[in-house]
Amino acid sequence: MRILISNDDGYQAQGIRLLADSLKELAEVTVVAPDRNCSGASNSLTLERPLRVEQAEPNVYFVNGTPADCVHLAITGLLDDEPDMVISGVNHGANLGDDVLYSGTVAAAMEGRFLGLAAIAVSLAGERGRHFETAVTITQRLVRHMLQNPLPRETILNINVPDCPIEELTGIQTTRLGCRHKAEPVLPARDPKNRLIYWVGPAGPEQDAGEGTDFYAVRNGRVSVSPIKVDFTDHGALQPIESWLDRLE
Repeated sequence: MRILISNDDGYQAQGIRLLADSLKELAEVTVVAPDRNCSGASNSLTLERPLRVEQAEPNVYFVNGTPADCVHLAITGLLDDEPDMVISGVNHGANLGDDVLYSGTVAAAMEGRFLGLAAIAVSLAGERGRHFETAVTITQRLVRHMLQNPLPRETILNINVPDCPIEELTGIQTTRLGCRHKAEPVLPARDPKNRLIYWVGPAGPEQDAGEGTDFYAVRNGRVSVSPIKVDFTDHGALQPIESWLDRLE
């Protein structure tokens, strides 16, 4: 069993280090991750400049690119043997609801699935990042289960673990993605030369966050496991749009 681990916090982040160490008892583990924090990179690939790979230690590589770059590079050319599974994380901070559209953590898992491999994304849902060991233990259990019970080929698991000791978890639950209100306004500021700059504002507060959503599960102390897939087609709208186009002059 070979597992490729990546993230969007960078190869030196606490979450990815702990996860890689813990999974060595289950598989041959290789880390290929960004050389810096790439949060919010989404699924972007670097196409206009070359990617450079450096080896930090045995089976740990860092790349001057995005999380998706790291997984793509690892699977399509860097590694001698293709991995069996891609795990992205453990991310410092939640990836709930429509966060998945922006998340480099989720994007790394998606890239693995695009390339035909089993893939999961794991995030520690808390700002302080105190209990990575809880997320690591949950990931271990899920990986063991996946080895015996493979997921459908198109499925990616987006996992959010409350930031608490494992004995305080109230369960593990299958959830759907919730959603947020629109983002807060950008924050204007001035650079050292008094030129106007802007910081992207915080994500919006919870909107669709009731029972059954990932937001609700984490808020109530449960591990959220959301099955996602990459198919943006609104299948329910195909027939209405066909009828609408029929009226086009």
